[in-house]
Amino acid sequence: MFSNVLSNAVIFDQAHPLEVSEYVNRHVGHHKLEFADRECSRSPASRLNHRDFAGLGLSSISYGGCVNVRCPELQGIYHFQVVTRGECRWRFRDENLRLFRGQALMMNPGEQMDLTYSEDCEKVIVKVPEELVKEVCLDQTGLVPRSGVRFERRVIELEQSLGFMRLLDALLLEANDTELDLSHLQLPYRDILIRKLLQQFDSNAASGRDLHANDRSFSHLLAYVEANIRDDLSVEELAQVGNVSVRTVYNLFAKYFNVTPKLFIKQSKLKSLREELVSGKAVRNVTEVALDYGFTHLGRFSSDYRKMFGELPSETLRRKR
Repeated sequence: MFSNVLSNAVIFDQAHPLEVSEYVNRHVGHHKLEFADRECSRSPASRLNHRDFAGLGLSSISYGGCVNVRCPELQGIYHFQVVTRGECRWRFRDENLRLFRGQALMMNPGEQMDLTYSEDCEKVIVKVPEELVKEVCLDQTGLVPRSGVRFERRVIELEQSLGFMRLLDALLLEANDTELDLSHLQLPYRDILIRKLLQQFDSNAASGRDLHANDRSFSHLLAYVEANIRDDLSVEELAQVGNVSVRTVYNLFAKYFNVTPKLFIKQSKLKSLREELVSGKAVRNVTEVALDYGFTHLGRFSSDYRKMFGELPSETLRRKR
């Protein structure tokens, strides 16, 4: 399963488990490694392949022995984990799960768990920032649950979801290609993967569209933002348009999107600006279009753009040309 995963992204090979654990703590997710037996503590048989891919973290990991991993919680990230060899046991506060080759599980931010790797266990881990899931959920359903998107704890068989498995395989192959600059293909892969995760695993985001349709006044506010996306919109202006209080405006955006109105406006501006860069219509340079949308601090604008889309605005425009 997923042969030669990230073979061009080897970080450790035949290393001590603690070396791998230290790297994982910095780049994959916070945890504490414990040895199940003394032999493993002396064995330099751990392997780790890792690569960043359009804001995602892709890893293939094997500790080369039976180890326990204690995870206090995932902070601001989801983990999509696939057992590709051996077995792995999850112990939550209210449930124990045992996964074998070809089985996968979605782990939410804030969840606490302990894991036990078998001696021959190998896993593929996809680290997905919470903000990316919120963005895709917003595009699909029109809102983000106030508590954030939370996936149900359900084990899936990848062999029964061939389309999903092929997509993951294609993404890993794409990330493994270091000879060609194919960065312009990374964002579509990333967005499709997150959409597939939202489809594959049940979550609290499923009923979002119905809730959004019931609040016509809020829909009117969203339409106003879209129609005046280039303007310097304020919360007070939105309150006046919706004939509601400023506090109500904050409550509505917190209820439906789990963000402040100002952050929603900024993200909407960045999305619209990106569409303009991608289309390439009458765009001479990034500075001009950024100022047109009201971004006067160009350094901060570039940083926010890269954090949201995984590349600089100049790279988006250059790729289109």
